[in-house]
Amino acid sequence: MRGEIRRAFVEVSQGFSSDRIVADPGLNALFIGQCRKLGLSEPARELNALLLNARKSGALSGLPRARRTSFPDEVEYRFASEVAARYLEHRDQVTVDQILCDPDRASEFDSIAERIAPGHTPLQYRWAALNLRKAKLLRPEPVSHVAVAPSVDFGPATAIQIDQIPVAPGIYIFYGPSATLYVGETENLRRRIGKHLDHSDNKGLAHWFWENGFSGVNLEIRILPAGTGKRVRCALECELIRSRIPLFNIQCT
Repeated sequence: MRGEIRRAFVEVSQGFSSDRIVADPGLNALFIGQCRKLGLSEPARELNALLLNARKSGALSGLPRARRTSFPDEVEYRFASEVAARYLEHRDQVTVDQILCDPDRASEFDSIAERIAPGHTPLQYRWAALNLRKAKLLRPEPVSHVAVAPSVDFGPATAIQIDQIPVAPGIYIFYGPSATLYVGETENLRRRIGKHLDHSDNKGLAHWFWENGFSGVNLEIRILPAGTGKRVRCALECELIRSRIPLFNIQCT
């Protein structure tokens, strides 16, 4: 199969790298189509993963140097790509590469990133995520992978219905358009988030909401199992504060 993957890549790459073929919706459709012509029937996510592995294993060696891919405005949507990647990583326990190899997850990733920083292409959002991964800027969050939240939700703060938020322990993260605003833990998500949206007891966050409103603010909610104690919740909160560097939290030591 490695031979067919290489042949399909060579046929459609237009001189670009395997990363670009996976991340670019148009080129990826050509690659999957060429794989089908060569008799490969595996799901697209598996074929994309095989292509990335082919590069890492040296199966694409000997080909001309790849054309460079870069976007000068990446800073405008890099944060959106990070939030989208982090959310799917923790909801589905997957890596950035696994997100981008799976067309369905990649499409959801695009939608989330576009909601935060609209006006860019799927390739741009995906390329920013790859650049973050390559630069090791998606900081590891090991506690979050040990104390896994069975349910992780994400959406605009303006669409929140307080009575639909469960009375359950959890972690919540407020995101602005270009920065993480606040990370919190609680034993009662409904009560705590309702307080923030009414008038937050964090003065910095309350002032930000007063000045900017809730338009462009997104909220991630991680619902933890009943009975999850404060020690675990605080460990998760501190890990997120260290990695996300929210504007209105005191940094954990």
